[in-house]
Amino acid sequence: MEEPSGAGEVRHWNADVNGVSIHVAERGPADGPAVLLLHGFPELWLSWRHQMAALAARGFRALAPDLRGYGDSSAPADPAAYSMFHIVGDVVALLDHLQLTKVFVVGHDWGAQVAWHLCLFRPERVRAVVALGVPYFGRNPVSMTEVFAALGDGFYITQFQEPGRAERAFARYDVATVLKKFYSIEIDDLTAPPGVEIIDFLEASPSPLPWISEEEIAQYAEKFKKSGFTGPINYYRMADTNWRLLAPWHGAKITVPVKFIAGNKDIGVRSFGIEQSIKSGALKATVPDLEVTIIEGHHFLQQEKAERVNSEIISYLVNFTSEDASA
Repeated sequence: MEEPSGAGEVRHWNADVNGVSIHVAERGPADGPAVLLLHGFPELWLSWRHQMAALAARGFRALAPDLRGYGDSSAPADPAAYSMFHIVGDVVALLDHLQLTKVFVVGHDWGAQVAWHLCLFRPERVRAVVALGVPYFGRNPVSMTEVFAALGDGFYITQFQEPGRAERAFARYDVATVLKKFYSIEIDDLTAPPGVEIIDFLEASPSPLPWISEEEIAQYAEKFKKSGFTGPINYYRMADTNWRLLAPWHGAKITVPVKFIAGNKDIGVRSFGIEQSIKSGALKATVPDLEVTIIEGHHFLQQEKAERVNSEIISYLVNFTSEDASA
């Protein structure tokens, strides 16, 4: 995809914040409205390459960190270092490091969950959010251990709970193949048959994926070879811990303006009752200032449908910068 002109080069730097080192890719004018871009699993800052170019060309300051456990950021070994408080804490500390009091936030997959919880914990730091693929899940009435037990051992997050299990299974493949298996996910691919590891069940597309080049997959693979998959999988291992820690926010609403974008073939929309939640208005009940846009596509929308997603993000954010200009 051809990048917009005048976007400038991507700048890379690390910041020591919240007890870890966070790698950040930055593009656009340093005095532009800041947009924090939070990636998902199994991705990196690189998943925002198209959005960074488009945002920078429109005068925004695009900031895309590798979340802890990923890429060139620190990857603590202890699963307990990956609670939602740690991840959101990294984001808040990064904003403090940059002396940014309030920013736009765009999050995909796990990054969307981080964005939602940033809005819960520190809404005064967020101007508006664009969430891709993963809507706001209010705290479940029952523990996540009970939820995973009901979903069975074949469910991918259930398999991720046991320390080392997924890593041992992943190690049977080269890193690029592991990534391509996840990037090729279609509907109903989240649960393996009895006795089968999810990574063995997933199938890598036999032909090149139209939205990512082999060279780009190699870039991802190079970083995952270095940092491994334990950090990213540890996010899932904190599910029950997060459930306990988030008790004070049970029933809380998101008060920040949000645009939710999802693909009509995204497993994250077609599963878990999310589609019904959107149609019934239940999602808007917990996120009152909400816009929902469903577009053609699968899960990795910001890469698969980059131009459409760029347009949706920028048209939404510009509303707020226009308000600032007229204030």
